[in-house]
Amino acid sequence: MAGTEPAQRQRWRRRLPAAPLPAAGRHAPELFMVALIAAVVARPWAEPFLDHAALQTWATIFVSITVQAMPFLVLGVVVSGAIAAFVPSALIARLLPDRPLVAVPAASVAGAVFPGCECGSVPVAGRLTALGAAPAAAFAFMLAAPAINPVVLVATAVAFPGRPDMVVARLLASFATAVIVGFVWARFGRSEWLLRRRSHVTHGSTRWEVFAGTARHDFLHAGGWLVVGSVAAAALQVVVPRSVMTAIAGTEWLAILVLAALAVLLAICSEADAFVAASLTQFSLTARLVFLVVGPVVDIKLIALHTGVFGRAFAVRFAPLTFVTAVVSALIVGWWLL
Repeated sequence: MAGTEPAQRQRWRRRLPAAPLPAAGRHAPELFMVALIAAVVARPWAEPFLDHAALQTWATIFVSITVQAMPFLVLGVVVSGAIAAFVPSALIARLLPDRPLVAVPAASVAGAVFPGCECGSVPVAGRLTALGAAPAAAFAFMLAAPAINPVVLVATAVAFPGRPDMVVARLLASFATAVIVGFVWARFGRSEWLLRRRSHVTHGSTRWEVFAGTARHDFLHAGGWLVVGSVAAAALQVVVPRSVMTAIAGTEWLAILVLAALAVLLAICSEADAFVAASLTQFSLTARLVFLVVGPVVDIKLIALHTGVFGRAFAVRFAPLTFVTAVVSALIVGWWLL
């Protein structure tokens, strides 16, 4: 019974953010595991078909992307679990200044200090607003945490060897996106657009239970989306005729729109998306930068999460604002640095 729990445990239970998922996201771990089991079981029957050159190429690209991204995905979910378990949202809220002019950049910087995955940053932002933080600052933190944290930047450096300018460009464009969206919301956002609700903890009642539960949940959830993204990236290289890919990549504005749309649809974890972007060698670095900046701040799973945590009125305004800001920021930084 709740009344018999130790007071310290009850306080810890109240201050830990949950990670609610959209309907599709709730089943991602199960689908991920079912897909892996099905692949193992079906392998003996599939081997005769794997001799086809296109399938071999697809398998090579898929395995390459997945294997390169997996260590950073694991590191990212470990960090995310540690933040959820050992850094309460109340601490972050207390560290943020009251004035939006100062709080928005400070919250964006805090995203690098207190990193997290896309799925985890949304309920944290909801918890921050519930604790009295300015919504603009909470949203800036929500956008910056999965985009400019050290794990993501190191993964980008590994995915693009010899191109430190790509890492700097991603950092600047993502930081600019978080700050600009925060300032725009501070100026034009309305409180009636936000559905404020307090979340309940679903990952455990002690710090280690929260750490293990959050890390396990994020790994299965993000791993499922990594597989989806790797499958799609490999298919683009094999299924889509090279002439079509070349034509799209050769028209810069079309390439930018296509990769921006792919970032929204594929919903790849930010710790792994750099390896998918690096595989799209037909496209310019600027177009791939757009893919990397858009993905961590707006995709199909994030839109569903925003709807669940802040309400539909928020999501229908926030997603277009974030998408346009991310694309424009990436284009400006890309044309300047790349």
